[in-house]
Amino acid sequence: MTQNLTQARPSRLPNPSSFVPARRALLALAVLAPALPAAAADAPLPASAAATPLKVAFVYVTPVGQAGWTYQHDLGRQEMERALGPAVKTTVVEDVAEGPDAERVMRDLARQGNRLIFATSFGYLEGALRVAAEFPDVKFEHAGGYKTAPNLGTYNVRAYEARWLAGRLAAMASRSGIAGYVAGFAVPEVVQGIDAFALGMRAVNPRATVRVLWLNTWFDPAREREAARVLVDQGADVLANHTASPAVALAAEEKGVRFIANQSDMRALAPHAQLAAVVPSWGAYYTQVARDVIAGRWKSGSVWGGVRSGMVDLVALDPALPAAQVRALDAARRSLVDGRASVFVAPLVDNRGRTRLAHGTLDDDAIARLDWLVQGVAGSMPTQ
Repeated sequence: MTQNLTQARPSRLPNPSSFVPARRALLALAVLAPALPAAAADAPLPASAAATPLKVAFVYVTPVGQAGWTYQHDLGRQEMERALGPAVKTTVVEDVAEGPDAERVMRDLARQGNRLIFATSFGYLEGALRVAAEFPDVKFEHAGGYKTAPNLGTYNVRAYEARWLAGRLAAMASRSGIAGYVAGFAVPEVVQGIDAFALGMRAVNPRATVRVLWLNTWFDPAREREAARVLVDQGADVLANHTASPAVALAAEEKGVRFIANQSDMRALAPHAQLAAVVPSWGAYYTQVARDVIAGRWKSGSVWGGVRSGMVDLVALDPALPAAQVRALDAARRSLVDGRASVFVAPLVDNRGRTRLAHGTLDDDAIARLDWLVQGVAGSMPTQ
């Protein structure tokens, strides 16, 4: 059973320009999420769970829509409901602005008896921490946060791993050797994705180039679409993006170039353009967290799950891809899963020719603070 409450306000996406310094520490506390343990995931729930279901609330920064960040979180919520049935009762509050609105909503949800609250936007962190301190018996989970509390944990995905696979596919599909990347803000998560995409491309085609256009906004369909058109005019025949609207997908379809979708499968919008989609999967994680709360074994922590954990992957491959390309992608994915490969491995040189890593592999702390572009990226970091 789900209760859906929508905030009455104009739809918008977060503008993180005010928290860029904090974002540079976004994942510094995170650890690699292991595959979800079968014993915990499948353990029987207490008999009292169905009689007194766990009330679980989800706070979303936009309407759910049909694609994108919030949409994927809601798919995860639905998966949790299917897995746990009457043991959980969920409430959804959509379109909640970051800041005072979010804090008020989370406080109201705690007062209404929700014992587990998922805060799914970065700008909800400070409010969630304050509300968590007021309600020590309520468990909070914050998406992308870099601070924890005794009753607040954080979680995110290593999207850069799937971006590395996407770059390899882009290089296989590109005739020009040029990809275009429409980017929102220059926060580490976006830089990770651009760099990983370029490293993946150049693993297949050492001469490949990724051209980046920064928008300094997450959501501006007109500007996203225009940026995509400019990149195509500059020779890009594959497009990728880290922005929130489907405008780049639509531009790729219009211009007759290929496209790597962000957050959701967008084949319905770009049936001829889409090569694949970089998609997080939250359902198994949400199910495990709810089970842990019900069983009394939940603990605060920080989770950063990658391809190995099943929390993110390159999915929705074009069924017309040559079999050899599919096999090559599968081999690259297996190398990530079994630890034979890592994305940020020496030698790493930035796009100004400076050696950034001569030996070894970038550790999580360095990846979490990534603020430079690798060799093969045409563009520069915007000034903040």
